[in-house]
Amino acid sequence: MAKNLIELTQDSELKSVLETTNEVCVLYFWAPWAAQCTQVDEFIRKDLAVKYSKTKFFIIEAEKFDHISEGYEITAVPTVIITQKEKIVGRIEGVNIAKLAKDVNALCAAANGISAQAGDAAAKTEIEQDLNTRLKGLVERAPVMVFIKGTAVQPRCGFSKKIVGMLNEHSIKYGYFDILTDEEVRQGLKEYSDWPTYPQLYIQGELVGGLDIVQEMIESGELMDMIPKESVAA
Repeated sequence: MAKNLIELTQDSELKSVLETTNEVCVLYFWAPWAAQCTQVDEFIRKDLAVKYSKTKFFIIEAEKFDHISEGYEITAVPTVIITQKEKIVGRIEGVNIAKLAKDVNALCAAANGISAQAGDAAAKTEIEQDLNTRLKGLVERAPVMVFIKGTAVQPRCGFSKKIVGMLNEHSIKYGYFDILTDEEVRQGLKEYSDWPTYPQLYIQGELVGGLDIVQEMIESGELMDMIPKESVAA
């Protein structure tokens, strides 16, 4: 673990640093039950803390240190607070890797001997690579994956409701992702798959298409030939 990455174990660790330094510090609030923290956690540990090695990054379990969370008005995780001289100079709520990279670069580049412009360009490349890795993981999460608006139980648009209904009608077991919960995935997947609309259906990580194509393939019997046997309920 990078020396500038500090997993908070007691209040005094954070207090002593913030009271004695004029440098920017990054406070990352997370919770072990919150799956949405994973991407931010990995980005901070593997990218930001390594790149900005002169900046201290605090990993703070929000519920364990609830008084600190209350002091920074943490209402959801993940949340990243950027401080300088005990003042908040930046706040990033939710999974927003682009803003996190941009804000940390803007506030920490100079102290780490990095040109802000060069750092911004590098950050953009890292973000794109990181998002593509995440998208690849999502489309391969299950043998059959559908990206919809809403959930499988409560679709939030007619097209999503229809494709879920067709999959259910043919006893196809599938995973789903609600694109309304993550704008980065919603926009990024359009480029990743070169498909501009939703829903999107994937089989074994490969894009099949949207509602019209899926409907045509179901009617012709072609779709069922593509579905892995283990993904069809007995």
